[in-house]
Amino acid sequence: MSTGEPTPKGDGATPGKAPDKKVPEPSGVDLARVALRAAKEQARARGDAARQKKQARRGGGLRSGARADGRDPMALGAAINRLLTERGWETPAAVGGVMGRWPQIVGEDLAKHCVPQRYDEDEHVLVVQCDSTAWATQLRHLAPALVARLNEDLGHGTVRMIKVLNPGGPARRYGPLRAPGSSGPGDTYG
Repeated sequence: MSTGEPTPKGDGATPGKAPDKKVPEPSGVDLARVALRAAKEQARARGDAARQKKQARRGGGLRSGARADGRDPMALGAAINRLLTERGWETPAAVGGVMGRWPQIVGEDLAKHCVPQRYDEDEHVLVVQCDSTAWATQLRHLAPALVARLNEDLGHGTVRMIKVLNPGGPARRYGPLRAPGSSGPGDTYG
């Protein structure tokens, strides 16, 4: 059979092997199905990306539903208590409350002349300013009893000491000559 024509080698007939079955190429309907499937996957991917961008712009993914959730609105008092607890501000807030109730704690007479200025949380010291040396001395004598009373209200060890500041008094500027930084003579005021 040698007619001089080359025989095709790709017919699948090789010695020792079974003839290969040809995989038919997709026809018009099959091509349309493949193209439709690819288009749907691309659209789904674009939709997911757009949804994620939209959720990121809104500030998160999940939204609150029908059941109670940590993201639900809460009463103002509960929100403030939660904030105080999370930040560890219970003691400073309690001391601030004491400063607001100062007249009830120390009495009206003492509260008129001695005012709490600040609370040092690290050293547990309440600083009180008095308007005269006489009231400052009186407060120094009452300090141990006041510390005990404050610790009853605030918890043991919240206030270890009351630091009493003497009156500052107004700056005295007599005459044209003064030493720089001096406040003038004034060992007492009042």
